Amino acid sequence: MSSVGWYALLLLAVGLWRLVELVISQRNRAWALARGGVETGQGHFPAMAALHTALLLGCLVEVVVADRPFVPVLGWTLLGVLALTQALRMWCMRALGRQWNTRVVVVPGMPRVTSGPYRLRWLPHPNYLVVAVEGVALPLVHSAWVTAVVFTVLNGVLLLRYRIPAEEVALAQLAR
Repeated sequence: MSSVGWYALLLLAVGLWRLVELVISQRNRAWALARGGVETGQGHFPAMAALHTALLLGCLVEVVVADRPFVPVLGWTLLGVLALTQALRMWCMRALGRQWNTRVVVVPGMPRVTSGPYRLRWLPHPNYLVVAVEGVALPLVHSAWVTAVVFTVLNGVLLLRYRIPAEEVALAQLAR
C-alpha cells in the first residue's frame, strides 16, 4: 500500500475516534442536563464541528491533489507527536469523567476538575493544547502544510478566541 493509502487509513481512524467522542459527549451531555446542567456557547459549536471535519478532509485532499510527499523523518516524528496528543486527550477525558464534553455544559454545584492535567495551573485548558498540536501534527505527517496553517489560523484566531472565554464564563458560574 502507498503512503497515501496508509495516511488515508490514519485519517479514517482519527475520524472514527472523533465519532466515538461525539457519542461519549452526547451521553455526558444528557447526564449533565438531567442533573440541571446548563449549556452555553452553542453558537460556535457548528463552526467547531465544521472546522474539525474540514481538517480531516483537507489533509487528504491536499495530499492527493497537491501530491504531497511522505517525508520519513517528518512523518514518523509527527506520528509520534500525534500519538502523544491522543494520550493527553485520553488523560483529559479521564480526568473530566462525565464532565468531559465537546460542548460547554456545566452542572451547578459540581466542583471544577483540578486533577490529572487540569492540576497544572499554568495550563488551564490542556485539551485545547491537544487540538492545537494535533492540527499541526496530523496534516504534517504527510506534508499537508497548507491544511496545517489554515487549521491553526482558523482554530486559534476564529474558534478558540470564542470557545475558551465561553468555557471560562461557564466555569466561573461553578465558583458561585
